[in-house]
Amino acid sequence: MTALPAATPGPASRASSGPSSRADGRRLVEIRAYRLRPGTRDAFHDVVVREAIPLLRGSGMDVVAHGPSAADEQGYYLIRSFADPEDLRAREDGFYGSAAWREGPREAVVSRIETYVDTLLWMRPEAIDDLRAAHAA
Repeated sequence: MTALPAATPGPASRASSGPSSRADGRRLVEIRAYRLRPGTRDAFHDVVVREAIPLLRGSGMDVVAHGPSAADEQGYYLIRSFADPEDLRAREDGFYGSAAWREGPREAVVSRIETYVDTLLWMRPEAIDDLRAAHAA
């Protein structure tokens, strides 16, 4: 697992997967798995749903799915989709460097995270949309 950096990155969503820079149309999917501090998952979920996800989506990030882990009381996941690695970096830099994040829910989110790990994989837009639909609230 990765130790939490000083400025923790985050995401947003669209009705369907956006464009890709790859010739085959696949998008880069980031699966971020969090290990939360004991006893904080409900409060973390509340701030993510009420504040962080709307900010991420408002910034143009494609939030595919998010929620508590089905297998770990301290686990939580966030799945986002990007056109390519450059799009991921640019969107994360813009979001996590913004006043809206830094002066908004950042502390409430970051203070509850023990560690997180990111996994990146390429997926077809149809597979991303299936994942989105399967986890729709």
